[in-house]
Amino acid sequence: MAENNFTFDGQSIPARPGQSIAAALTQAGHRAFRKTAKDARRGIFCGMGVCQDCLVTVDGAPNTRACMTVAAQGQVVETQVAFAALDSAKAKPPKAPARTITPDVLIIGGGAGGLSAAIAARGGGASVVVLDERKVPGGQYFKQSSDGATLDAQQSEGAALLRAAEDSGAEILGQVEVWGAFDGPLILAEHQGGALIARPKALIIATGAYERPCMVPGWTLPGVMTTGAAQTLWRSYRTLPGKTVAICGSGPLNMQVALELAAGGAKVVMVAEAAQPAMRQPWAALNMAFADPVLTRKGLGMMRGLRQADVPVRYGTRLLRVEEAAGRLCATFGGKTGETTVIVDALCMNDGFEPQNEILRLLGAKMTYDPGFGHLRCARSETLETNIPGLFAVGDCAGLGGAPAAMAEGRIAGHAAAAGLGFVTASSTETDQLALNRHRRFQHWLWQLFSSAPQDHATTPDDTILCRCEEISFSEGRAGLATSPGHMGTLKRATRVGMGRCQGRYCGPVAARLVASAKGEALEDRSYFAPRVPIKPVSIAAILAAQEALDGAD
Repeated sequence: MAENNFTFDGQSIPARPGQSIAAALTQAGHRAFRKTAKDARRGIFCGMGVCQDCLVTVDGAPNTRACMTVAAQGQVVETQVAFAALDSAKAKPPKAPARTITPDVLIIGGGAGGLSAAIAARGGGASVVVLDERKVPGGQYFKQSSDGATLDAQQSEGAALLRAAEDSGAEILGQVEVWGAFDGPLILAEHQGGALIARPKALIIATGAYERPCMVPGWTLPGVMTTGAAQTLWRSYRTLPGKTVAICGSGPLNMQVALELAAGGAKVVMVAEAAQPAMRQPWAALNMAFADPVLTRKGLGMMRGLRQADVPVRYGTRLLRVEEAAGRLCATFGGKTGETTVIVDALCMNDGFEPQNEILRLLGAKMTYDPGFGHLRCARSETLETNIPGLFAVGDCAGLGGAPAAMAEGRIAGHAAAAGLGFVTASSTETDQLALNRHRRFQHWLWQLFSSAPQDHATTPDDTILCRCEEISFSEGRAGLATSPGHMGTLKRATRVGMGRCQGRYCGPVAARLVASAKGEALEDRSYFAPRVPIKPVSIAAILAAQEALDGAD
């Protein structure tokens, strides 16, 4: 297969067609892509454009996410410095005039739920547009390959779903960065360098979730990444995160990715699972099996595969700290038998999920705090409509529920959105509702077997990073609470927690729990940082282009 060569700090880096810059750099052995204001090194972490930590300078333009940018022949990629000199930064003007779309149904998120919603809404004749961040939609569950090849049945199922959505007549736009949401609804986005303005009649949010990290000393080091980022490297780009890998946290994703990486040739030295084994929770395991025997058998097969691949799973074990060790990582874990240390190239972590609900919250959707999962859940009707008429929420953005449930929710919401606009759909709501109830029962018992509650930071060492963007430590956060304990806003002003490029997506939920604990109050929607526009970093040129188009339309 032909390769695209680009340079990174003067070194030639080969990249396969469709491979991201982050994947190509990882394959070439590079872990650090940028330097922070405190001269710390950072690399790929989330792998899905949320953390903003894999920034590089490409052809003179700084602040380019390596994980979301396709490598191209002749690119000049450089290590990102904390503050690029203004006279050296090259602005990217809009590539095309602003485009305005007015579909009957707009869907934000091209994963399992969003694509299912598109097919259902199109079935009734509604015009549908799907907006997705990635070049190839499919979402985090189906993770499509950049070259169109399929790795296994799960990826093939995603490819079939994507084809069905395209064949339905829905317009699917990739590489779209939604940055604004206003009443109307009015959606503002950047699409391939140009401004995109959407004024739909109905809006379905299917933005999914991102992973909750294990915040311990060293969790921001290059080579430490989420389990989903490692899976994206492998499933989308056939790139291993390293030759030797350890995985930690809690949940079935860790087990699945461990098996995938081992099959791909990596040495997985340990899966550290915080929960106890299923044999110690027989009632939950039995109920899970009754709820969905097929998925239960799949899980048992996965565990059998791990044993056959000689991947050790250590239950009741948590990550304690990470340190650099001669270009590699030294990870220390704690369990009933004491501490265990391993030396690896990459450390992957998943300790639960946080819903990507910024758009829903901006538009006024009602949220309630779920203490069992430690995140906000969106209040919805049986048709998945929020308290805002014409606004629907499906999948993990409304609260963790899993991909099969998201697909059922997508079908229900798609039918309802189209029907609400007067289109007659071949509704299968009753069948989908039964399937959704079954998937929800399965998820309920599944998470009885794993540790879904958020990490307790009462004893987290003071020097641990709390806000990875602003490099604020837990000691600084605690000091801010002591001097200004009022609420999240006062903590932000006292410490700058949540003021970085990721806009508090990682530190925000933790800070909210710290504030609530200090005040002895229960968490609720208003306990969190309020979402603000732009909800993700976007070029000023795109904002100005959208404003000019809106002004011209008035």
